[in-house]
Amino acid sequence: MTKNRIQLSDHFNFKRLLLFTYPSMLMVIFTSIYSIVDGVMVSNYVGVTPFAALNLIWPFVAVLGSIGFLLGTGGCALVAKTMGEGEKDKAKEMFSLLTYTVLTLSVILGGLGLFFSRDAAIFLGAEGEMVEHCVVYADILLICLPTYVMQVYFQPFLIAAERPKLAMWVTIAAGVSNMVFDVVFIGFLEMGIAGAAWASVTGMLIGWLVPLYYFYKRKWLRRCSWDWSVLKKASSNGLSELVLNVSLSLVSMLYMYQLIRQSGEDGVAAYGVISYFAFTFAALFIGYGIGVSPVVSYHYGAANKREMRNLLKKSLTIVVTGGIVIALLAQVLARPLSVVFVGYDKDLLELTVLAFRIYSLHFIVTGVNIFASEFFTALNNGPVSALISMARTLVFESGCVLLLPFLFGIEYIWWAVLVAETLAMILSFSLIYKYRNRYGYWMVED
Repeated sequence: MTKNRIQLSDHFNFKRLLLFTYPSMLMVIFTSIYSIVDGVMVSNYVGVTPFAALNLIWPFVAVLGSIGFLLGTGGCALVAKTMGEGEKDKAKEMFSLLTYTVLTLSVILGGLGLFFSRDAAIFLGAEGEMVEHCVVYADILLICLPTYVMQVYFQPFLIAAERPKLAMWVTIAAGVSNMVFDVVFIGFLEMGIAGAAWASVTGMLIGWLVPLYYFYKRKWLRRCSWDWSVLKKASSNGLSELVLNVSLSLVSMLYMYQLIRQSGEDGVAAYGVISYFAFTFAALFIGYGIGVSPVVSYHYGAANKREMRNLLKKSLTIVVTGGIVIALLAQVLARPLSVVFVGYDKDLLELTVLAFRIYSLHFIVTGVNIFASEFFTALNNGPVSALISMARTLVFESGCVLLLPFLFGIEYIWWAVLVAETLAMILSFSLIYKYRNRYGYWMVED
């Protein structure tokens, strides 16, 4: 271990905290960027219908792939806490059990998904040619679902292994591979939407196999005995990640359903553009949460309450400040970013720019909610973390997506996320205050 490497056991000031978490932020940002390239290539070289189909069916695939987030984030919190308690061998046995379980479940879920991809596309509102595009794209990703699941599963564990930069470089390599093959498969070989799917698979394969090799060589993977309590606790910890990813997918489906009924393919395409860049901006918060969680878990396991309070205070300062900056940046970039996707259609461009500027206001508050959920996951309190995630999406945002267009018209659907995130922020602060004495992060002294 090199002398200057930042370790989970360190004390973190702002500089040290950002140095440790910035690789995770870049990792998630880069993941979103290569997803954007998929969309740009499909929209400009294949057409608006395949582009709408890609965005329509992706949430169905993402729901099935959520097992990687469930046991990745939840298992990482448990493993990092166990390391903080000084039981590193036990932590590695837990990691091995979780890894074998996730791989097995991803194969089963991918196989099951193949039987329902067409029905899912039709249920979401696809008709005619769009159904076929949805099925082609989904079936390729479902056949290769383990590549997606294992990629997202390994990411938090690389950070727990104190290798955040390796996690970042693996993601960059996967993204470059995806982008290169997007150009080859879609641009040169003219494989259409199938090319976008296969390009994604190549990137995911790198994101799976490189971490697998790393953990195998470092002897993190070993023989292990079945322990239901480990899976139960990891699942409880990661419940919020499962709820969040399933909920986001369901909310996306709800957006698509509302928009395709009342605005047609243009509405779905506009939402597709917005969702790409919304995830890119939100990636800073998501990446920060992924990066800081193992640190919180370690100090929770070590009963270092002073450092837990320090991490909470500094993290809230970072996400609030970052949220204001990102919201302002999104207002400025709304038009140039939208032009990249839909500059060929003036009416669709104007719809997208207006929706983009309204939708992006939620970044002012959403960072608090993302961090609060990750914070409770790191404290091994999955139910509270899941409550925040579920309230943000299934309760508040779903309710607003249904209610606001009904009361004021379909154009008010773009305000739904701001209203929902504001309500969720109130809940997040309430829960942080409620559990202050249980975890001891609300000390008067620094």
